[in-house]
Amino acid sequence: MTDTLDSLFAEARARFLKAHIGEAALDARVLISGLLDLPAVAFMTRGGEIVSETDAQRIREAIERRAAHEPVHRILGNREFYGLTLGMSADTLEPRPDSEMIVEGLIPFAQKFVAEKGSCHLIDLGTGTGAICLALLSAVPQATGVGSDLSAGAVEMARANAERNGLSDRFTGVESDWFASIDGRFDIIVSNPPYIRTEVVASLAPEVRDHDPALALDGGADGLDAYRTIAAHAARHLAEGGIVGVEIGYDQLQVVGALFESEGFRVIDRVRDLGGNDRAILFSFGH
Repeated sequence: MTDTLDSLFAEARARFLKAHIGEAALDARVLISGLLDLPAVAFMTRGGEIVSETDAQRIREAIERRAAHEPVHRILGNREFYGLTLGMSADTLEPRPDSEMIVEGLIPFAQKFVAEKGSCHLIDLGTGTGAICLALLSAVPQATGVGSDLSAGAVEMARANAERNGLSDRFTGVESDWFASIDGRFDIIVSNPPYIRTEVVASLAPEVRDHDPALALDGGADGLDAYRTIAAHAARHLAEGGIVGVEIGYDQLQVVGALFESEGFRVIDRVRDLGGNDRAILFSFGH
């Protein structure tokens, strides 16, 4: 039997439905088009096109991986984020569209620093793929940034992503346990830290629990360990007039806000995600 785009799409969709994959048709389309490097329009208009035996085998192997709940973009090895193509590894969290919202929230502040000072220096703590830092550097050409992570593998991936997207001249990767190996002051300190309570991690969807690194998920007994560390040390690394932005869990607005306020910070804005949930808080220091 000759395989076509349409027949492989139907096969993937049916397999995903059987495996209880929520967005079976979307995942089938993204997976196959990604593997064959086909734009969406080409995928839809060339359905009768014959797929080689080698490619068909590659696609069927990927279908089985997705049916076992490995995320589509893990299988493809990269994901689009704020117009950038970012590689991923086992050491990095998969960058997700909701995290683009904190980038949107921070861009006006980065532009303001550039207008006032001619530059903006930022740090992304727990950078992973480098997603947030690199997106800000891409949007604000006068900005420079540091991406720090406790994982050496994550720092290596962030550096590779900076190179891949033409941003390596303005990006520095540093292996650090939060601020432990960080020197200097920054106009923007940003982080998407681990914020899930330890007891909840085991109950997460297998796409997250089995494929995102535990280091990027587990926020301690109450989910607030990373916020305590960041709040306790951020002020000494913040330039005058600088801001701190942290992503949060959907129900953590009040508790994280209070934690930072106890360290002398003031809430200046909050950012909602694509579903309307609270996603990030922005702080200034002092009153």
